[in-house]
Amino acid sequence: MSIITLTTDFGLADGYVGAMKGVILSINPTATVIDISHNIAPQDVRGAAYVIYTAYPYFPPGTVHVVVVDPGVGTQRQAIALRTPRARFVAPDNGVLTYVAAYDTVEEVVSLTNPRYWLPRVSHTFHGRDIFAPAAAHLAKGVPLTELGEPLDEIITFTLPRPHRRPDGALVGQIIHIDRFGNLITSIKSADLTDVSRSVVEVGGRCIAGIRRTYAEAERGDLVAYVGSAGHLEIAVREGHAARTLGAKVGDEVVLVANRR
Repeated sequence: MSIITLTTDFGLADGYVGAMKGVILSINPTATVIDISHNIAPQDVRGAAYVIYTAYPYFPPGTVHVVVVDPGVGTQRQAIALRTPRARFVAPDNGVLTYVAAYDTVEEVVSLTNPRYWLPRVSHTFHGRDIFAPAAAHLAKGVPLTELGEPLDEIITFTLPRPHRRPDGALVGQIIHIDRFGNLITSIKSADLTDVSRSVVEVGGRCIAGIRRTYAEAERGDLVAYVGSAGHLEIAVREGHAARTLGAKVGDEVVLVANRR
């Protein structure tokens, strides 16, 4: 059984996702096609990069992951396929695989330049259907990555926000993602945390004392900091929306200080 996942900003109101699935199944009828998300905000490359990074490790080895958030479609940006020890990826070369490349071992990358593995007619505006979907279907069917096009030495990535220490010892991170619940996912990871019970998280002009295990350790409507399922420090409002409560956005600073009292 071959598995292909789809992550896009297409939504489900139109036929774009359905067309991609039709192409995949026409080439590889035995493939299992799984939706990770089609609710990525339009053109949000960084959001898609985070979503695929948190999802792909939980699929069987060899799964093909298609990520199509592609504001540069029809331009000179390259279409690529990338292989790690665990998975294969098909995507535009625009930074959407940044987290994958940072936290996994990239074994091979090619540019999708072989038209044999495209649809016969390629539009200027829908490479998800005409290039990415057929390439993924052929990969899942057993075509080697090297058959899809020319090898590449590197891919385009954006600079990942890394936590840093201030001279006073405080750890400074950033909000890197806001999920549909309004929870703020930060660049501070569990490995960066020490005495969590005595830590204070500063964000949006507010202070949160201590890092909890789960939302339920806060009162309804209160802010709470905890380590989320992806291993990152997160901030939430119990039964509320932290982003709206704090007026927070991706890129805002989050500061972790030791409570010396």
